Amino acid sequence: MTTVRRILAALLLVPVLTGCFASGGGSTDGDAASGSRLRVALAFPPAENLSPYGADATILGRLGVTESLTALDANGSAAPALAASWKQEDARTWLFTLREATFQDGTDVTPSAVAEALTRATEARPEPAALSGVTLTAKAEGSTGVRITTKNPDPVLPLRLSSPGLAVLSAKAYDGKDRVDPVGTATGPFELTKVTGSTAATLDRFDDYWGGRAQASGVDVKFIADGTARASALRTGETDLAEAIPVAQAATLDEDTRKATATTRTTSLLLNTASGTFKDAELRAAAREAIDTSTLADGVYEGYADAGAGIYGPAVTWAEGKRTQSVGRVKAAAPDGATVTIATYDNRPELPEVAQVLKQQLEKAGFKVELEVREYSRLESDALDGKFDAVVLARNTLVDTGDPLAVLASDYTCDGGYNLAQLCDKGVDAAVAKAEGLADTDERQDAAMAAEAAVLGTDAVVPLVHQQIITGVGTSVSGALLDPYERTLVGTGTRR
Repeated sequence: MTTVRRILAALLLVPVLTGCFASGGGSTDGDAASGSRLRVALAFPPAENLSPYGADATILGRLGVTESLTALDANGSAAPALAASWKQEDARTWLFTLREATFQDGTDVTPSAVAEALTRATEARPEPAALSGVTLTAKAEGSTGVRITTKNPDPVLPLRLSSPGLAVLSAKAYDGKDRVDPVGTATGPFELTKVTGSTAATLDRFDDYWGGRAQASGVDVKFIADGTARASALRTGETDLAEAIPVAQAATLDEDTRKATATTRTTSLLLNTASGTFKDAELRAAAREAIDTSTLADGVYEGYADAGAGIYGPAVTWAEGKRTQSVGRVKAAAPDGATVTIATYDNRPELPEVAQVLKQQLEKAGFKVELEVREYSRLESDALDGKFDAVVLARNTLVDTGDPLAVLASDYTCDGGYNLAQLCDKGVDAAVAKAEGLADTDERQDAAMAAEAAVLGTDAVVPLVHQQIITGVGTSVSGALLDPYERTLVGTGTRR
């Protein structure tokens, strides 16, 4: 166990950030009994009926509703969650030992329940991003064990199982034929009790949480896609926590209520390689050459970002020293008035502004550009179906598993579940597969950067900026969980 943990810890050498990331710290029963309810404003309304298998999984994790077998600590290493410990039995087999825990519907977290939950995730379509390119089987082992076997060796399986998309829910969650229901079926410190469409949700404290009773008695959530409205809600005292404050609104908040966190999030322009104008690699090259990323970092993000260097940004501290030159790029062709539609969403208010700057730069190069701006939940399905020539997307490169290879597998391989660029390139697939099979830390990192170079060589993606995230935290709030992976926000120690 100790050796495996050391190997996994070294895979992600991201910085330990100051603040309240990782453990929330439980309260005494007396404190919990008198806790106030938290009011939280989130930027992204549910896009998939709060299914744990898609983008909504992060919502559930940030609110302290769902948990997976493992979690990520501040160093990016796999840490115990529902699994108290684990050991690798051979190259393809791991045994996870469960802690004593209870589902929010009162049933016990048993090996058979965990195995069933993981099996359901493997059968989900589209598949969770964390399982892109991975085949696994989970079986109960005795009274406390779950044995997980992968088709191919997976040296970072404990990291993979930390994914919000692999949350463990009780059998009741899977009763419905059309959806998985997280209401009252998860294991976290807060129980989802009511969802009001895409506008609000109500959470109550789960008193039997294995990690101790939360200090807040509940959480009242409003989904507010408009960034100015989120900032205003914090400023006027209507909410206690507001995520993703727009850069343009940061100055309107008191200095002690705006918290900037370096993250592993990269904003990119994803070009549709399968149809439309950017099916032509020479025109993709022309688009890449036309874009000045420094203008975006200094102008749109007002210093809260670095100019795009690659798929991985500065928060992945080992990446820059191992980055290699892109391979396979073709010579750019003249656009000659080729028309393209760039889509983006306004939940992150900087993105429409980014798209507007890109429009100007591309038109200067000879493209004709139309913009399509929607709320994310109304954009995702069309983007996944390849209905746009390009998409401006802000993507946390480590959110799915904590393993930097996961974003390459899900976003840029032929079978990737979040492949907005519609990329299917044999060279990329081979480079990603090679990297995924390596256990040695240095070798895996080197191979990951070689795979990044292969992806960038296709010009399917133009990294624009690596950004910080600004969270609005009321002065009466303590214990907010601000982490570089954007998986957490509310925990047992969050209160006002």
